[in-house]
Amino acid sequence: MNNENLPLSVLNRLPAYLHFVKYMYGGATVSSAVIAKALSLGEVQVRKDLQMVSGAGRPKVGYVTAELVRHLEESLAVSTKVNCVLVGVGHLGKALLYNDGFEEYGLSVIGAFDTKQITLHDGREVLPPEQLAEFCKSHDVAIGIVTVPEQAAQTVADELVSAGVMAIWNFAPTTLKVPDNVKVKNENLAQSLAVLAVQAVK
Repeated sequence: MNNENLPLSVLNRLPAYLHFVKYMYGGATVSSAVIAKALSLGEVQVRKDLQMVSGAGRPKVGYVTAELVRHLEESLAVSTKVNCVLVGVGHLGKALLYNDGFEEYGLSVIGAFDTKQITLHDGREVLPPEQLAEFCKSHDVAIGIVTVPEQAAQTVADELVSAGVMAIWNFAPTTLKVPDNVKVKNENLAQSLAVLAVQAVK
């Protein structure tokens, strides 16, 4: 199935399914019940999700693990390398740059930009913001990761959009204004922690 036809709610769960089946589970076959229990999800929900990407499993057997992995990878377009850049190499930015889990899904952070030019522990050079637009255009960058302070986030987003970036992963605590054809995923860490704190003290 073409991943463009998958509901966003389903697409959001596929990476977890893939990670579990490919890296955490060792059986030749796997059922939706096993996946649901491992990920603390509803079995009916998991079964419906998997039917959308891999068809119905075999009764009392489930799915052949290797086939399910292939179908999940196809749905997530893992084989298609997606180039990303990160803007804002503070503590959070560095943590993301050193995260080796992105490659699992075909994502590659190929450039980092900041007003302070430093060399990372792995030898990568942080580039000045003036080079961002040309770098994005010449390296076919699809996603920009924004980890700059709130007051600089919109300017960075505008530069990324002008450079042809089609999606932004925004960690700045602000709402970005972008064209309708540019996707934005916001991650407000403070707000998420505040919600978790309310749940923890109930």
